Amino acid sequence: MLRGEADRLIDWTRENDLARAAFFVFVIVVGSGIYGATIGMWRAGEQAFYAAVKFPLVILLTVFGNAALNGMLAPLLGLNLRFRESLFAVLVSFTITSAILAGFSPILFFLVMNTPSVAEAGGRSGNVHAFVLLLQVVVIAFAGVAGNLRLMQFLKNWSSDAAVARRVMLSWLAGNLFFGAQLSWNLRPFIGSPGLPVQFLRDDALSGTFYEAVFNSVLRLISS
Repeated sequence: MLRGEADRLIDWTRENDLARAAFFVFVIVVGSGIYGATIGMWRAGEQAFYAAVKFPLVILLTVFGNAALNGMLAPLLGLNLRFRESLFAVLVSFTITSAILAGFSPILFFLVMNTPSVAEAGGRSGNVHAFVLLLQVVVIAFAGVAGNLRLMQFLKNWSSDAAVARRVMLSWLAGNLFFGAQLSWNLRPFIGSPGLPVQFLRDDALSGTFYEAVFNSVLRLISS
């Protein structure tokens, strides 16, 4: 799976094996849960638990949302994929992503444990928070792109047209970014704001956007 062997991925997608799909969901829940808990530890033990629950939820919701979008876009872009095939393909890509995130977790655990906590940072807590936020964005973006690019050969073999495969891949990446980023902002699965108490879901969860938060974090680091 991690090698992205196109023939095997195509066979899995066509089979629609429920047992294999359940295994992929298991890998997503465990892999992304471990990663979420690792990042959440920077804030508090309670936040680590919340992140271990919410991050797999974000990924699974993104899988279903993106599968529906891809099922509509792929035929328009020249790739004949049914919804079930699109769902299985997206599920495979996020399984690869979650496995990569789990592999990064020990490294991030070391970084998080050596990063000043909110209490230790004092007046610099905003800058430390921005650093941790951008760190997780970079790692998740890398794992997400790697997971999707593993399917590039799969798309080429399925369509027999490299141009079609590239168009579909770009549409999948855009869909992942849109759904995943905004769901992450709404659920705040990782560390939350250092000025607010730790809670599972904030009262203003639906206000603002992920992109505003990243832009403000970059400005804070540049101006500090």
